[in-house]
Amino acid sequence: MITTLKMRRNSFLLKKINLPDGKKAKIIHQPLGAILAVMPWNFPFWQVFRFGAPTLMAGNVGILKHASNVPQCAIAVESAFREAGFPEGVFQSLLIDSKATLTLLEDDRIKAVSLTGSEKAGAAVASTAGKNIKKSLLELGGSDPFIVLADADIPKAAEIAVQARMVNFGQSCISAKRFIIEESAYDEFLKLFQERLSNMKVGNPMDESSDFACMARPDLASELYEQVQQSVEKGAKILFGGQKPKAGSAEFSPTILADIPANSPAYSEELFGPVASFFKVKNTADAIRIANDTTFGLGASIWTSDLERGEKLAAEIESGAVFLNSMVASQPALPFGGIKKSGFGRELGRQGILEFVNSKTVYLG
Repeated sequence: MITTLKMRRNSFLLKKINLPDGKKAKIIHQPLGAILAVMPWNFPFWQVFRFGAPTLMAGNVGILKHASNVPQCAIAVESAFREAGFPEGVFQSLLIDSKATLTLLEDDRIKAVSLTGSEKAGAAVASTAGKNIKKSLLELGGSDPFIVLADADIPKAAEIAVQARMVNFGQSCISAKRFIIEESAYDEFLKLFQERLSNMKVGNPMDESSDFACMARPDLASELYEQVQQSVEKGAKILFGGQKPKAGSAEFSPTILADIPANSPAYSEELFGPVASFFKVKNTADAIRIANDTTFGLGASIWTSDLERGEKLAAEIESGAVFLNSMVASQPALPFGGIKKSGFGRELGRQGILEFVNSKTVYLG
């Protein structure tokens, strides 16, 4: 079944407009049809539901191409929608490869595509969508800054900073990656961060007493270590961790880097794993400059006791979201997405529901 769901008329999907000449108009939002979702492995359930719930609420149907290493999750998600009462075929999982995905996107029955994944995958999908005049939504990588100002609650900031870097063992697009600290708070923050990081327990991920386990695959651990080594060769210093992974192993030592030069991977690339990049800055202007000196723009976190000041600084950050005194997270009520090479379009919130609709103007003459 490739169609759209019938939607009841309600205030959410209807906006009335009173025109200057006394006439009236309204905007109605109608579903596009079948929307293709290309989803990643790192949060194999949440990422899909984050796409599926708003998209189906708008009246569309979903076609899922999940990551090749999580086929059972793909099947389980389809089953969940069916068990929740959605009609047969409203949400379908296809176990296909990347080449078949691009072919599918060229099918006229597919009206748009949403992808969460790498820059390379996003470019390929957006290119195919553009060639076929179809809308695309991309949620790609991030190199999220975690800015700590001198007036912040330093112990609290350090506690949350470790969580923000180590969520899913650092394999998250919105995990904090670059820690930008005002110089008067730098030493205390670094000390507390390192203490908390060193106290984390490695173990079986099924054991609730374990804080982390390993990377998703051995090749990912090897790639991350190569980024660390290249950064060190450029002049960065390892303050903690940094051990080379064993050949064929996905294990990785949580690592802290500092004195990071601008021409190194730790400065300009996304480090998709448990490596924290530290920057000492003189003032807020320097902090904002470094925070924005990246090709990515997904999320950012600012820590300060002066919320009014924090809001003003948030407006200067080039990102899709800024969280004050909190780690960046996606939640159903808030629109989620990025700018620059982190992608475009929004999931979740009202914007997410209206992302794949035809906003039709109806003029009442």
